[in-house]
Amino acid sequence: MHPAFSVIFLTTLIGVGQGLFLALFTGQVYALANLLPAQDSQSFYAIGSVVAIVFLIAGLIASVFHLGHPERAWRAATQWRTSWLSREVLALPITMGLIFAYGLTHYMGWTEPFFIIAKGTLPVDASLIIGTLATIATFALFICTAMIYAGIKFIQEWHTPLTVFNYILLGGASGFTLAAAFSAYVGADLVGFYGMWAVILTITGLISRAAVLWRNKHLQHKSNLQTAIGVRHNNIQQKAQGAMGGSFNTREFFHGSPQAVVKMARYGFLSLVFIVPVVLLGASYSMESSYLPLLAFVVQYVGLMMERWHFFTEAKHPQNLYYQSIA
Repeated sequence: MHPAFSVIFLTTLIGVGQGLFLALFTGQVYALANLLPAQDSQSFYAIGSVVAIVFLIAGLIASVFHLGHPERAWRAATQWRTSWLSREVLALPITMGLIFAYGLTHYMGWTEPFFIIAKGTLPVDASLIIGTLATIATFALFICTAMIYAGIKFIQEWHTPLTVFNYILLGGASGFTLAAAFSAYVGADLVGFYGMWAVILTITGLISRAAVLWRNKHLQHKSNLQTAIGVRHNNIQQKAQGAMGGSFNTREFFHGSPQAVVKMARYGFLSLVFIVPVVLLGASYSMESSYLPLLAFVVQYVGLMMERWHFFTEAKHPQNLYYQSIA
């Protein structure tokens, strides 16, 4: 498939925003349960929520650039009963609204507990309730975004539950890495906590993404050249594509990059998404550096863009069987 860079930015940016919010809320729950030191609502949770929303808005803006008629974008939400894309269009603003409400609750100081559960150890306030709803919306958005691709049965490289797991794990890993960088920037004593979870999510994401690479390498496609053109002869060769020049089919369903570039991108994202950030986060913990977590996030995000590019290039649309020869 041809990778649209607007989609690459959309999926990676909103993934970071979702992951960052999950990190913030996780830290709050741990703090309410007295497992972590409490943080200032305005300087940590409120500002952190703003950063998460900025990433979500940036992803939303990026999505406009692959629309032929942006003024008709609202129509994408009308098919929510059957379309995962429509569900994503609805889930994204809902998630953004709840994260905004979560940050506003902390900024305004509306954190007086309504009641206490878990034998007096977990006070429940407005931010905890809104944060829980935002967490549900965040995971719903992850699922909707991933199912846009995992739900396409005829693209076998995508049609697997691992696609959903990868979106959640990679978005979570990048968000927790950014949370570690944010904690270091504001001086919060949570760099080790977020860094530890970032490493766990990154390693788990490596296992899941490697499983996809292995699966796709050994994938047996249901269609072949014979079924594509309806001729059962064993010796079929295509001499030309049947047109004087390119077409929509050859532009949008072939990535057009040499196999060496695809291979380099695969090794690149495996290093930048998984190996280098883990090393940098480990070094930041041992050296107590406030800059290495930010460097780890930047490196990981660059790797995520390469990973998403590779995600599209490794997908083989069945129509490519008919257009095997572009020359």
